[in-house]
Amino acid sequence: MSWLPDPFELVAVLFGIVSVYLSARQNIWSWPTAIVNVLLFAVIFFQTRLYADMGLQVIYAGISVYGWYHWLYGGAARSELQVSRIKPRVALGLTAIAVAGSLVLGILLRRYTNAAIPYLDSSLSVTSLIAQWMMSRKILETWLVWIAVDLVYTPLFVYRHQAPTAVQYLIFLGLAATGYVEWRRSHRLTAVR
Repeated sequence: MSWLPDPFELVAVLFGIVSVYLSARQNIWSWPTAIVNVLLFAVIFFQTRLYADMGLQVIYAGISVYGWYHWLYGGAARSELQVSRIKPRVALGLTAIAVAGSLVLGILLRRYTNAAIPYLDSSLSVTSLIAQWMMSRKILETWLVWIAVDLVYTPLFVYRHQAPTAVQYLIFLGLAATGYVEWRRSHRLTAVR
């Protein structure tokens, strides 16, 4: 593999950065830019044999359509959705789903594909899927999950010789920290009302 950036990957990276930047600011345009981003990355991950991540991109596209609608109409009386905190029961359920889903997907990838890193690929994919669902529901803690995921994805993409994608995830890390601060502020303002 070459360390020279692939123009297709650079376009996908650009859409991803714009999408996360807009998400951190609760801008509805984060969803259509996310759809373009994930469809481009589905192709890239197929080419690099990160199959769980490839499948995840297709699911992300569906969640992005859901999130787009939910952010517009998921609040009280079909109004704009506000930032909320995760309930302990939901957090426990999502943790159980992450562990079980990662294990099952990792076993399937190891047994039935030539996946490059089956268990890490599956763990990151399942956790990212959960974080994306949390984002579609405007749950504040989604940003903490994204921070954890970005801390692992960045070196993974360096290892896989995908430099532009590694840089994107490093930028995502900063944007996730910003998103957490912004959403926490937004939550506090709406909780005071």
